Amino acid sequence: MSDTPEKTTDRPRALGRYTLALLPLIVFGGIAATAAKMLYDQDFHGKNITEIPSALIGTKAPALNLPPLDGANLPALTDAAIKGKLTLVNVFASWCLPCRDEHPVLKELAKDGRLNIVAINYKDQSDNALRFLGELGNPYKAIGIDPNGKAAIDWGVYGIPESYLVGPDGTILYKRVGPFDDTSLKEGLFPAMEKALGKPAS
Repeated sequence: MSDTPEKTTDRPRALGRYTLALLPLIVFGGIAATAAKMLYDQDFHGKNITEIPSALIGTKAPALNLPPLDGANLPALTDAAIKGKLTLVNVFASWCLPCRDEHPVLKELAKDGRLNIVAINYKDQSDNALRFLGELGNPYKAIGIDPNGKAAIDWGVYGIPESYLVGPDGTILYKRVGPFDDTSLKEGLFPAMEKALGKPAS
């Protein structure tokens, strides 16, 4: 009879050890289930898993009051630079290799007179940013420097390049994480532009 209390006491301890041992498996299972769902959505529903949803979509864009990129001969990036215009706010840096890959696409987009393209130059050296634009061309109507990344935090930037389509009323309509490609243009940016403008984007 004297062994019974000890065995009863050991049961919760053993249960606790089993639960602790199973915890990593439970966490791994949750991660695996999430990844599987993303792949399922991509394969069977055509969802682009690089299109990361943003809590800012459908809300007013954060205030802009960034200093100009000295030497670029362009205006600073302020609220006035995007007010009343359908605007693509592009976050870039000279040290970002995907930004270099994306730049020709931005130059083509800049040919559409209905779209105002501006930039946040993220944690960059001004001389390097000027060299980048001098080599690849400048699709931007205004550039603001963000040396400490504060503006990028306000905009919810995950990583660069990153772009936000902002309506003439200042509402964020679309977000792209990573460089634009044919798919993201045709399935993401262009439909968002068409909806905002009420007619097909060129």
